[in-house]
Amino acid sequence: MTGLEFSKMSASGNDFVILDNRDGRVYERFPDIVDFVAKICRFHHSVGADGVILIEGSRGHDFRWRFFNADGSEAEMCGNGGRCAARFAFMKGIAGEKMSFETVAGVIKAEVKGRTVKLQLTRPVDMKLDYPVVLDDKELLLSSVNTGVPHAVLLVGDVDLVPVDDLGRAIRYHEAFGAKGTNVDFVEVMDRENVRVRTYERGVEGETFACGTGAVASGVILTGKALVNSPVNMHTRGGEVLKIYIDGEVYLEGDARFVYTGELCEEALL
Repeated sequence: MTGLEFSKMSASGNDFVILDNRDGRVYERFPDIVDFVAKICRFHHSVGADGVILIEGSRGHDFRWRFFNADGSEAEMCGNGGRCAARFAFMKGIAGEKMSFETVAGVIKAEVKGRTVKLQLTRPVDMKLDYPVVLDDKELLLSSVNTGVPHAVLLVGDVDLVPVDDLGRAIRYHEAFGAKGTNVDFVEVMDRENVRVRTYERGVEGETFACGTGAVASGVILTGKALVNSPVNMHTRGGEVLKIYIDGEVYLEGDARFVYTGELCEEALL
């Protein structure tokens, strides 16, 4: 046994491995953090997850986190992961019901109310509405915004008909979004209070059941286009409805649940 305790948590169908690394034990045992993350995120062979969250110490806030995608790449922010991290910190006595924590994207505030967590995200930046991007000789009218990580948003008539993996991958790697690429959200406006959204996530390299920053990005873009009111209910592929508040500050609210707590075995990392 490695003696390394972890928790498996889920939010909106995204699942995460969370470890308390305030004493640096993960780095001591696994200096190649990218390899460690990629191995434990393998489904069927290891724990399996969309990402890994390390909870670390902070001088000015309740804690600092590092968030890694399943491929080992480090991301600036993750809304669903942020809700899980906040509830984990509260349940483990690391923070109170109201807390703040450091991310690469900036300081995030959170409030835990039972299983529900409400995050105040950093203010969106770099919003661009309705610009053309040519893909396979076809012109798409995209919008984009950074809600901690970059997102491109495409308004569609029916999200069920969108080839999310193929079209999402093509947009994700398009030269318009530079070397790092972008996450891609496909949105269908049901009415002024409800939106359906599907997301292709960079780092996961495929569709996930939900994406918190993507739900926020979609809400911000649709509010900017005056197509929805705040708060707006974002209906995710995983079935959960995320509530997005956009009124000067931006908030994301939804459930975060514990799945199990365990101890890693050496064979999980083979």
